[in-house]
Amino acid sequence: MRHICFMPAYNSEKLMGNVIKNIPSEAWDKIETLLIINDGSKDATTEVGNKLSKEFPKIVVIEHEKNKGYGEAQKTAFDWALANKGDSVVMLHSDGQYPPSFLLKMIAPLEAGADVVGGSRTLHGDMRDGGMSQIRYWGTIILNWVENTIFRANLSSYHSGYKAYSTKALKQIPYKKYSSTFNFDSEMLVGAIRAKLNVKEIPIPTIHGEGYSSLKPIPYGLSVLHTLWRFITKKI
Repeated sequence: MRHICFMPAYNSEKLMGNVIKNIPSEAWDKIETLLIINDGSKDATTEVGNKLSKEFPKIVVIEHEKNKGYGEAQKTAFDWALANKGDSVVMLHSDGQYPPSFLLKMIAPLEAGADVVGGSRTLHGDMRDGGMSQIRYWGTIILNWVENTIFRANLSSYHSGYKAYSTKALKQIPYKKYSSTFNFDSEMLVGAIRAKLNVKEIPIPTIHGEGYSSLKPIPYGLSVLHTLWRFITKKI
């Protein structure tokens, strides 16, 4: 399979290099291209990406002239993968919040026939042990329960940014209609559930701390509830 890895990157000059350098050689063997989607950064993200491409020739840097949002960065990667006839895409965050050492585990279910793969911090253990705050922890637990109830599903995690999709799935999920915000990952799962795709989960560790995420828990939680309402009213 032709696996495309991609990294949404916004002001990522300080953390991105370590993430890329920690990708195992076995994962590089599987990855055909690593896309760095520079989403209108105001720092040297592009320069760092271009410098890294000399050490890692599989890197391709794509720039948004202005910041479009987390969801738009993913749409750009999906469009590129489909246009270049990739078989799958796997997202690796540029801030180090998700360990690159788990890339092979993310890819394996796709090679076994899964359509969507999600990294689940819930399956790995108590997320608070990895630095997750109490408000994020309980918010995640409650939202997962509500979503499983409404979707009539049995997923352990709806709010992980470690995701992988077959391009078959991308052709069935109307991702271009989805938001540009952090809620995009949840909307993608709605699309997968609507399309009755095969969703698999793998345990991943929780890595939280200063500098790892710009997500604001309360606005994010409200946006998820809005997505649920749209699902109930069949508007997504």
